[in-house]
Amino acid sequence: MEKVTSNDGTGIVYDKSGAGPSVILVDGALCHRSFGPMPKLSELLAPHFTVYNYHRRGRGASGDTQPYTLTREIEDMEALIDEAGGSAFVFGTSSGACLALESALQLGDKIKKLAMYEPPYNAEKAVQQA
Repeated sequence: MEKVTSNDGTGIVYDKSGAGPSVILVDGALCHRSFGPMPKLSELLAPHFTVYNYHRRGRGASGDTQPYTLTREIEDMEALIDEAGGSAFVFGTSSGACLALESALQLGDKIKKLAMYEPPYNAEKAVQQA
């Protein structure tokens, strides 16, 4: 277990495994680095990538500050990317996919490629916006 310090001073805990290009795994709201689909995915990716599997802010061993803002989570992602060498591949699942997408919009070239699995989608809202 390792820790990086986010922009606001909050400690973000992560596991690092493998060797190769950096990939950051972003779990959904109810999971963290040791619970959910990411531990097994980390094992599968480790022979090919340096995998960063972290506790999102306020979950597991990572700290938190109030009030919650999406900006803080994006700053956490940026701190991890900087720790990983300044750029990384990012994979997010569920609400973590939404966080990964917003991070890609905000952080630009720091995210080499983005993969998302089952991001929440509100069909009714999408129809209203169309």
